[in-house]
Amino acid sequence: QVQLVESGGALVQTGDSLRLSCAASGRTFSDYTVAWFRQAPGKERVFVATISWNGISTNYADSVKGRFTISRDYAKNTVFLQMNSLKPDDTAVYYCAARRAGISVLITSQASFNGWGQGTQVTVSS
Repeated sequence: QVQLVESGGALVQTGDSLRLSCAASGRTFSDYTVAWFRQAPGKERVFVATISWNGISTNYADSVKGRFTISRDYAKNTVFLQMNSLKPDDTAVYYCAARRAGISVLITSQASFNGWGQGTQVTVSS
């Protein structure tokens, strides 16, 4: 199974930008679809974005479309989440998750992912 480590979380102001990283090890990273989820205080963890194993297909939650961009760097075995125009509602612990290629990026259920990182905290102050 692939091991995932998130980084890049911080305390920022409304309107700021932030880039999260998800570094992978343990398996051939290019075989995996990777997603970002987030969990706000007192709420369930929800889908944010996903990118296919070949980087061609992406999918975003409506709440982040046009503001967040997911990408991957195969040389660095890393997936990024560029977050622009941040809002207080974006405050959450952000998790990356991975699954083997073969399932459409339109499938966003947490149960379809079998590798998870420990999370990184993003706090957006107003």
